[in-house]
Amino acid sequence: MRTKLKHRWSVGHNYLTGITFGRWMRLLAQNGFRISPAYLHRAAFITAASLPNSAFAAIEKLRFGSAIEAAQISRPPLFILGHWRSGTTHLHDLLACDRAQFQFANTYRVVNPLTFLTTETVAARLFSWLVPPKRPMDNMALSLASPQEDEFAPLLMSLCSLYLGISFPARQDHYERQLSFRGADPAEVAAWKHALLTFCKKLSLRDDRALLLKSPPHTARIRTLLEIFPEARFVHIHRDPYRVFQSQRHFFDTAGWYTYLQRPDPAAIDDGILTRHETMYDAYFDDLPLIPEGRFCELRFDALEADPVGQIATVYDRLGLDGFDRMRPDLVAYLDGLRGYEKNRFPELDAPTRAVVASRWRRSFETWGYPT
Repeated sequence: MRTKLKHRWSVGHNYLTGITFGRWMRLLAQNGFRISPAYLHRAAFITAASLPNSAFAAIEKLRFGSAIEAAQISRPPLFILGHWRSGTTHLHDLLACDRAQFQFANTYRVVNPLTFLTTETVAARLFSWLVPPKRPMDNMALSLASPQEDEFAPLLMSLCSLYLGISFPARQDHYERQLSFRGADPAEVAAWKHALLTFCKKLSLRDDRALLLKSPPHTARIRTLLEIFPEARFVHIHRDPYRVFQSQRHFFDTAGWYTYLQRPDPAAIDDGILTRHETMYDAYFDDLPLIPEGRFCELRFDALEADPVGQIATVYDRLGLDGFDRMRPDLVAYLDGLRGYEKNRFPELDAPTRAVVASRWRRSFETWGYPT
């Protein structure tokens, strides 16, 4: 029995619509031009979008190339770390309330990293229909102006990211190495580092506020991030591993379907979730001692949910950030706007699955005190 392909005809909510033609051809070549017939219309849409992207990227390089190269990032960025579905987006949104201190990458910019300086003002209005008003996996508000994870930007610039393994599952093992960069080609790592730095310079070209960056894969890349930004600060959030597993399953059964270019194997989803968690936290615990004292803070999602104002105050205190009293009214106003929001509800995991999660993610349960 063949798997039903959800959202098969959708062309929106796909990060590859921001790619340039040359990079798109290179990505297709790396994957042997293997596109499942069911998704040929998506590939055609991406191809059509890549042509104007290339033209605007050339214009942007001509207009801003020298300025971007010379740009300085004067304030250390703050990176939000944590496994997917652990509350990183909620934490990102809360800290982004401090508009006096932080700037962030929004949805438009992360999927148009090579053109946003030239196109955002007009295109963000014209193409807002490509983005659903709520995230498919959890009903959180979404728009092209929303704070967004930065993973997509260096992906589109360097073609390096484990997320490409979702679009091209036939080569997922290759892209998985780009989660922590352990065992990855040094040239790939160098290209990704250059892409992230260039993207951050572009964000800082007209804005000298500190960068507030969030990407779950960064959790496995602390040493790489410190090589780029030696004075960076980090805040890590964790959540009940059982809940994380269930929610990540739900992600692949909702948002994941919008990005496939090859038929997925649903039977491989669970093991992929388990393995990525292990890879991520092997790297995380290995790299954690590299962060200098006073530049790291850790939160529990349940504590943030119970007392968001108090927990954000703790982040400011532990990281030596100023301005909490100034941003507090904006934080409270944002939280007031979330009243009535309902989280996803999932049935209990069956006993065999709970046992596998408890066994393979034991260190996370034990380190953070979650009951198995």
